[in-house]
Amino acid sequence: MSVKHSLLALLTRGPRYGYQLRTEFEECTGTTWPLNIGQVYTTLDRLARDGHVEDQGDDGQGHRFYAITEAGRAEVADWFAQPSHSASPPRNELAIKLAIAVTTPGVDVEQVIQAQRASTLRALQDYTRAKRAADPSGAGTDLAGLLVLESLIFAAEAEVRWLDHCEAAVLRASRDGQRPASTNGIAPDSPAGASVSAPEATVTTSLHAQDR
Repeated sequence: MSVKHSLLALLTRGPRYGYQLRTEFEECTGTTWPLNIGQVYTTLDRLARDGHVEDQGDDGQGHRFYAITEAGRAEVADWFAQPSHSASPPRNELAIKLAIAVTTPGVDVEQVIQAQRASTLRALQDYTRAKRAADPSGAGTDLAGLLVLESLIFAAEAEVRWLDHCEAAVLRASRDGQRPASTNGIAPDSPAGASVSAPEATVTTSLHAQDR
């Protein structure tokens, strides 16, 4: 998430002070990513140093206003024009945890997967409720907030599907003797397709279906 470019984009609407920028950022993103006011002012100081904004001083009421410069407008235009990408594969903490778990003796990997799935499903339900609250009429009036919430919904659904895949792979490995049998009560020779996540996956699908 580029806070720097987001603040610059907001400043194209006109001069703003820190709390205004924080409020508008959180409104645009459906209050999904709370922004620390200290981070806002630190970012504004860096933008001023780089010549992308100019400090217009205090308005006499304790508000220090900042305005975007022509260099800042060019930076925003380039940000919108360029696709977002990572220079290298992002580090996914969950993927790393499971990679270490499957190579560490004594770890019940299926239990790790099930605990994560339950947590992700709770998050998915929270995002779905937030989407309904943000758009009770279904008219899509808060498009910015809805797009952010829907991105979180899609990501959570994808994570649940990936966890189902991981569980099936672990079951196959246990059955083929590549890993010790699970100790969580699942028979090692159970069919890979008989994932314990099936009811939960159904919940995930139905949650998303209700919002399409």
